[in-house]
Amino acid sequence: MGTKIRLGALLGPVTDGAACDTLAAQARRYAAEGFAGLWSGHAVGRGMMVTDPFLTLAVAASVTDGIEIGSAVIQVPLYHPAELAHRVLSLQQICGDRLTLGVGAGSSEKDYQAFGRDFGRRFNGLEESVAALRDAYASVGTLNGTLTPWPGLPSAPRLYLGSWGKGVERAARDYDGWIASGHYRSVEEVADAARRYREAGGGRAIVSTLILDARTDLTELGERFSRFAEAGFDDAVVMFHPGSPEPAAVRRLVD
Repeated sequence: MGTKIRLGALLGPVTDGAACDTLAAQARRYAAEGFAGLWSGHAVGRGMMVTDPFLTLAVAASVTDGIEIGSAVIQVPLYHPAELAHRVLSLQQICGDRLTLGVGAGSSEKDYQAFGRDFGRRFNGLEESVAALRDAYASVGTLNGTLTPWPGLPSAPRLYLGSWGKGVERAARDYDGWIASGHYRSVEEVADAARRYREAGGGRAIVSTLILDARTDLTELGERFSRFAEAGFDDAVVMFHPGSPEPAAVRRLVD
């Protein structure tokens, strides 16, 4: 019996010059092998090319059916609030009710420098952008009514906060769920944050950005999944790097 946790996969980054075909192939493969969700991260100024999350998710949604499509996470202060709302509304035309929108303030000043944005205002920017997005879905427009959803648009996507610190309790209070990055933190640190989230009454919890590569041991990975599940996480989202175990073998760990 496998660990009772859903497993999602981050798409990309693509490095071979055939971005659309490669992303489509990834999405089809992960969906066929039973992954519960297809996700995209968001990085711009890190010294490597990471495909735009809105384009990535649009490709994934267009070549799959039924599987969850999500961002983990979009640094929303990098966008003008109206631009963000327009992008999300457009993406939902493709995804429908499969879309889960993970949003956050971001943690890398390099991304803000690439966009010419003020890193020091990132938390204020998060507040403004999320308010504008919620305003758009309330069908009252945003920025003095200049943006209005199209007729027949599905209900607002699930809105999850990617955050640490005090943001964990805020995710429980003000959002549909919480996304924790497991990339730079130990299992113990992630588990402690999950405890705080549950104590604050939070719902679904996702641990994301679990990097798999040639050093990944399947037995140890299975144990990590078990510990995340015991800590209260509903989902784990992995990213396959060159040399990593086969996706099917990783998926069997949670069957």
